[in-house]
Amino acid sequence: MSDNTEYKRLWWHSRRGMLELDVLLIPFVEEAYPGLSTEDQARYEKLLTCEDTDMFEWFMQRSRPEDPDLQRIVDMILNRVQPD
Repeated sequence: MSDNTEYKRLWWHSRRGMLELDVLLIPFVEEAYPGLSTEDQARYEKLLTCEDTDMFEWFMQRSRPEDPDLQRIVDMILNRVQPD
């Protein structure tokens, strides 16, 4: 990622203060985000605007986002920790 300030901002916003989210989001932003397409990077940034409680439900697979863009990025994150 060329813009270190932007990366640091994303990394900081990926720290949610909820361990269950932090263990998914921090490794994702560190390892996968830089290699994502511009569209998927935008989806990740959109995900970070969501409420922690909603993200927790999605990542625990208790519910699914209605927004297909959010569903795509949630699936990408889950597939990193739960490969088929």
